[in-house]
Amino acid sequence: MTEHTSLPLFAALDLDTLREARRTMDDLSGIVDAIKIGPRLYAQGGAPFLKEIVDHGFKLFLDLKLHDIPNTVRLAVETLADLGIFCLTLQAAGGRRMMEESVAARDRLGSTMKLLGITVLTSFDEKSWDEVAPGCPMDVAIKKRAWLCGDCGMDGLVCSPLDLPEVRAVTPPTLLKVVPGVRLVAGGDDQGRVATPADAFRNGADYIVMGRPIYKAPDVRKAVAEIARSIEEGLTCRK
Repeated sequence: MTEHTSLPLFAALDLDTLREARRTMDDLSGIVDAIKIGPRLYAQGGAPFLKEIVDHGFKLFLDLKLHDIPNTVRLAVETLADLGIFCLTLQAAGGRRMMEESVAARDRLGSTMKLLGITVLTSFDEKSWDEVAPGCPMDVAIKKRAWLCGDCGMDGLVCSPLDLPEVRAVTPPTLLKVVPGVRLVAGGDDQGRVATPADAFRNGADYIVMGRPIYKAPDVRKAVAEIARSIEEGLTCRK
């Protein structure tokens, strides 16, 4: 795999400033074709920065993890729907009505923006999960939220690579599986449940999200090439 611009990879710009993000986008141009940003850069740059990313030629994954009463999230989706965003995240924990109203609002506007439901954050382990959801096993919550995403008409979901077998068992194959918590070598940061790109695609991921392994690499092009090889290995051995 020598051409990297069609990789099923979102390069996450989890950076401190717009200046750093713009410099990294320049470094990634022609190497990857999809970028993820979260609340920090969105708070700094707003809609003009989103347009800048899209105009740069990247698919944009806006990872805001919206979670509020249904009307508030629906209005946010309506506001974002015509900005050229490829996909936007909502917290599946917000429930059926929140997701269904968001999907309906997007569809009424004729937007192609995909809506993805967050199942359980990859930073959770069993101990930290029990602190926020006592009595509910994490695997039960993941499966129920994944099923709910599909039943509400969402376009996809976000889950740990380790959760893919359980998620695939309760969702249709058309539901996109977008997977963060991916590392070429596991460990060393705040992601609690991780796997390699090869493992993620072997188990059914449609896209992976990687940030620090790319933008902290001494040679970005070399890092993406290594990720591409791991992706290809996983796709070749797909279950």
